[in-house]
Amino acid sequence: MSTFLRAIEFLGLSLWLGSDVFLSFVVAPAAFRILAPNRDQAGAMVGYLLNAMHTGGIICGCLILLARLLRTKTFASLATPAALCVVLMIALTAVSQFTVSAKMAALRVQMGSIQATSPNSPLLAQFGHLHAISVSLESGVLLAGISAVFLMVRELALRPS
Repeated sequence: MSTFLRAIEFLGLSLWLGSDVFLSFVVAPAAFRILAPNRDQAGAMVGYLLNAMHTGGIICGCLILLARLLRTKTFASLATPAALCVVLMIALTAVSQFTVSAKMAALRVQMGSIQATSPNSPLLAQFGHLHAISVSLESGVLLAGISAVFLMVRELALRPS
């Protein structure tokens, strides 16, 4: 059972990191390249997928922590560096989803069309600022996830045989 639960931890982290990398480095650039004449549609598509990825990430994070708790049978396992990286990932994702993305969506509605909004618009400037914060939060999730993988592998390597 311990091996199964550890596999759940690695699978959850792999799915989350894989979806983050795929959305950030494949889907988003492709959407804006293919739908270049209509950046609003590309943005709507990426926003929708980002919402789905955030929801999946938070679910994966909770499953990772639950599997760790069931495997170790101690709450102290949630205070290990690997688990704290997962907690950080959940927190950054929640902030991105429930504050930054929500504010960006409200700005999109106010502007009607980002593409047609004047480059001098304060709303567009605010949107750009929030977009930069969103990218920073996603980068933090990615770095924390890579760190969590390293730390989980190290836990296995340091485990007494």
